[in-house]
Amino acid sequence: MSLRGKRVAVLVEEVYEDPELWYPYYRLQEEGAEVTLVGPKVQTYGSKHGYPARAERAAADVSADDFDAVVIPGGYAPDQMRRHEALLSLVRGIHEKGGVVAFICHAGWVPISAGILKGKRVTGVRAIKDDLVNAGATFVDEPAVVDGNLVSSRTPADLPAFLPAIIKAMGG
Repeated sequence: MSLRGKRVAVLVEEVYEDPELWYPYYRLQEEGAEVTLVGPKVQTYGSKHGYPARAERAAADVSADDFDAVVIPGGYAPDQMRRHEALLSLVRGIHEKGGVVAFICHAGWVPISAGILKGKRVTGVRAIKDDLVNAGATFVDEPAVVDGNLVSSRTPADLPAFLPAIIKAMGG
């Protein structure tokens, strides 16, 4: 229960990668965090494998002050997420206040669009390596990379390294 009193937003959009959303969602709850699914709208979104996730809050109705961290799952969802200014503002705001911004796989597209990766060391799925580098980040091919308040990871196989890194970065 090392994260008791901490509040985490887990972002959701259509075609999210199932384990990259649900593993952090439940693991952070196990540590005592209050975890909220946040999407562009309050509605149900489908995963890559058809599993539903209902956003409890719309990004436009929350602020960075409501959360200590944000977790961004991959899949094809980040390509949709980065088109919503309210989601980008939430990620940017959490980053600017020193909260943890955690992203895995293709989710690096969201902090790229939020403009927060320049000069940072990050990882992600190899398919977006060029995007990360072109955004000014240094790409590192490791299971989990922490640079300040940014925590990044490559693929679902790296979740066992990603979650301990998030928990530690949140002070757990």
